[in-house]
Amino acid sequence: MSSADFRQIAIRAESGKAERLFRATVSAFCSLTRPSRREIAQLEDLTLPLFADVSVESRRYVAAALSECEYAPAALVRRLCEEPVEVAAPLLIRSRALSDIDLIALIGRHGLPHARAIARRKDLNPTIAHLIRALEKPTLVSVRQPEANAKTVPESAEVVGDGSQQVPGAAAENARRRLRSMMRDAESGGATINPFSGANTYVKLRETALTGNAAFFQTALADALEIDFSTARSLTANQHYTSLLAALRALDLGEERAFLITAAVYPAEFSHSQAIRIFLDRYRLLHRDAALDRLRGWKAETLSKAIRNAGPIAANADSRKADSDDTAASPKARRV
Repeated sequence: MSSADFRQIAIRAESGKAERLFRATVSAFCSLTRPSRREIAQLEDLTLPLFADVSVESRRYVAAALSECEYAPAALVRRLCEEPVEVAAPLLIRSRALSDIDLIALIGRHGLPHARAIARRKDLNPTIAHLIRALEKPTLVSVRQPEANAKTVPESAEVVGDGSQQVPGAAAENARRRLRSMMRDAESGGATINPFSGANTYVKLRETALTGNAAFFQTALADALEIDFSTARSLTANQHYTSLLAALRALDLGEERAFLITAAVYPAEFSHSQAIRIFLDRYRLLHRDAALDRLRGWKAETLSKAIRNAGPIAANADSRKADSDDTAASPKARRV
């Protein structure tokens, strides 16, 4: 089928029923060697409104067709991936339209069924593969011990079949190390970015969070929110991420970006898929106006601290100025 056929189908959108139009439009699009942006947008405009009116079989057919399509429309692919794994599996396994961040978000929303399909992708990012294995067996987080340090491992550590050992308390650092390698972002194109050289707010927060150094991240958070360091430190000093979630919502970060940053700062909070799903639900339900109200409170606290700190200094300065003026005005003072 030629590109002309696809365009004719797009023009005659009213000529067939939803089922037939849904399938035919996608089939025609997949035959295009190099579709234009207009044709990609046209496909989304035609198919997304029909989505609720077509059968599961048609959705499965379209998912299979788009899984082999090099230029599949991202919005339609993501919508299909929200379907049960019986429909979404071909896209989860093969589609190039899904980024690493998309895959993490899908695992967070749908759990193991989607994760197992994603695990079958060729050239899957090793960190995502490791996370999926951790979801399969959340209690088995293994850390290979160097031979030189083998004697220092606690006797209670369990030896796993490949010679690695399961060390209590290693899950948090293991998760942070895996997340640290998730540096690719759609905007950065995979390039290495210095977070302190004109990078945007999200990149700076992400890079500093993934260093594992709390002070670096707290400094970046203070800059982003325009609050003082001690207030920013208090937002991440809690055992739960509630305050950080409000801060990221106030910055209007997308849920995938907010999750990546939060998971880097609180890696122990996300040891299973249900915890990721709860985070995403909380983030979606948190209204930005409520988050901005909290930010205003933090800024007021910062201003209050600045006034309290400046008060004694200003008073001392005025006192010294008055003493200086009195000394200058008194000849006797100069002779003493």
